[in-house]
Amino acid sequence: MVYGDLQFVDIIIFAVIAVFLIYRLKNVLGKRTGFEKNENKPKEKNNFFEQKEDKNIKKNIPQLKDNETKLSKAYEAIDDFDHKNFLEGAKYAFETIINAFNEGNKKTLKDLLTKDVYQSFESAIEDKKNNPGFQFYSLVVDSVEEVFIEQNLIYITLKITSEQFKNNDENTITKKQDTWTFQKNIKSQSPIWLLSST
Repeated sequence: MVYGDLQFVDIIIFAVIAVFLIYRLKNVLGKRTGFEKNENKPKEKNNFFEQKEDKNIKKNIPQLKDNETKLSKAYEAIDDFDHKNFLEGAKYAFETIINAFNEGNKKTLKDLLTKDVYQSFESAIEDKKNNPGFQFYSLVVDSVEEVFIEQNLIYITLKITSEQFKNNDENTITKKQDTWTFQKNIKSQSPIWLLSST
């Protein structure tokens, strides 16, 4: 009987230890409350919400001057847009186009103008309205007048003031103010903007 009693006592001790361990495990691991992330959820659903969040992320638009604020639309439309590079490029394009026009350089013009604008410049050259003697004295972009998107094309209109003189004579300096519009396909990787309106 003593041996049987010892076995019975052992069983009770092991049962108590088992209950204690289960209790401790339950406290340590906790139980499902319904708020835990369900790893079995379809990935498509998670991707949908992730994509939705990405679309709501605002693009990082740098501080723009008062006369440049409309360029924020360009930042929203073009991933790698940089307003400083654009404005410097526009000044360079303006000077290149005017010089090419005055020199009658149709090849250069063809690469920088839309078809309609090129035809206007070409007609003016043929009518001898260009003057090879003109040179630039100064060039400033005064303001960004308008930015709009139409059929995957973005248009940026600039007001530009230039001073030019002829035949190396600074006494002949004349000031001109032009409004030019440049265009580019928003999906294009090319850095080139074409002059689409003057």
